[in-house]
Amino acid sequence: MIPLLQQLHVLGHALHLTVITRTGMQHAQCQLGHIASISYLPWDLPTLMQRFVNTLKPALLLLAETEFWPGMFKSCQKNNIPVVGINTRISDRSFPKYHASRYFWKRWLSPINLFLPQSPLDAERLIAMGVDTKKVRVAGNLKYAVQAPDVDSNALRKKLDPSLKRPILLLASTHDDEEKRLLTMMPTWHRLQADLLTVIVPRHPERFDHVGELIASQGLQYARWSDGQMNKNNQIILIDGMGVLQSLYSIADIAVVAGSLSSIGGHNPIEAAICGRGVITGPHVQNFRDIMSDMQIAGAAIVTNSDDELETAVARLLQHPHELRQLNGQAALFMQNKSQVLVKILDAIAPFLPKPCA
Repeated sequence: MIPLLQQLHVLGHALHLTVITRTGMQHAQCQLGHIASISYLPWDLPTLMQRFVNTLKPALLLLAETEFWPGMFKSCQKNNIPVVGINTRISDRSFPKYHASRYFWKRWLSPINLFLPQSPLDAERLIAMGVDTKKVRVAGNLKYAVQAPDVDSNALRKKLDPSLKRPILLLASTHDDEEKRLLTMMPTWHRLQADLLTVIVPRHPERFDHVGELIASQGLQYARWSDGQMNKNNQIILIDGMGVLQSLYSIADIAVVAGSLSSIGGHNPIEAAICGRGVITGPHVQNFRDIMSDMQIAGAAIVTNSDDELETAVARLLQHPHELRQLNGQAALFMQNKSQVLVKILDAIAPFLPKPCA
């Protein structure tokens, strides 16, 4: 949502953002606190939601992905507030439940003026849930509108690798059990590239200490990002801070996007691609199926079917630098070709936007 909200701010619109988690609040305050007011979303109960809407008096409600709150929709309808679904995605896991209760969702979603789903499949699923076909218009995935981070790449790389010579392997957004499986692959990779520096970024902050203990138990030399003491003997750097991952893609040589070795569904590969980095994943990429399919076709992603295949894929890129350069180059080209999604979404919501603030 960040690029869209930034553009709406530039156009002169006042913004209010709601979140439902503490991590979401922290991230929102860091990224958008200077352009939007931010609050937690109240419970979706008629009295609470009506009071919330009456207090904010919004001119337009934009729904991110599947933020489907019937009480909110009813309150907006009562106050003649248009509602537009942005970047709507109906996941494989949630669709059977939505479809089974489609009688209710047809009624609950009826106040929504327009849906802008990420893909044709998401559009089909919305229609199967009872949404009027005329209200559904595929606009593409807003994640393609992400901007490359504003980072001093040389300074960041020097912090991780004072020699500025070591190849960097980034293991991004790892989950429980994935770190252990990836660490067992490291001997193979180090035999091929003795000075390889592996950077591990766990997905959840509460697991930082556990991952550190796991690395130590493998007899590997590592440093923690928060300590700021990196040296040439470190085989691994554990990133134990928030908001660092996006910048790391800009300096990584090889990027593995985790959450895909187990049935979690994968994480956003666009954060790597916008930095000109192709990705390697495990088989479980259903959360980003369309993006991963498009990236594979473009030669910007490698989806492996097993741990052995992933180990081999990384090893091959270490042995064949020209293939790595091609993978990363295709990722950069892929993002250039997908850069118009923000314009499409702004054009679609333009009829619903209020007059900008003075």
